[in-house]
Amino acid sequence: MSDPAITLYRLQACPFCERVVRVLQDNDIPYRSRFVEPMHADRNVVKRISGKRTVPAIVDENTGVTMSESANIVDYLEATYVEGDGVSA
Repeated sequence: MSDPAITLYRLQACPFCERVVRVLQDNDIPYRSRFVEPMHADRNVVKRISGKRTVPAIVDENTGVTMSESANIVDYLEATYVEGDGVSA
């Protein structure tokens, strides 16, 4: 099986990150987690992919979308993978 198209950048015990995880899991959307540095200033990997150091952030290789902010991510996931006939199998 190939790697999931969605990579979620997150922090341990972050309520905003957990909100995104819940949507991914509840809808059986495959994803991989990358846990990032707790110190905001050390989150260079997130800064490189999204332009910000905030989490959660996702990269969706299926659509080329990179975004942050949990509410935006949840809306995107629901529109792309849940409501329509998205690219999820």
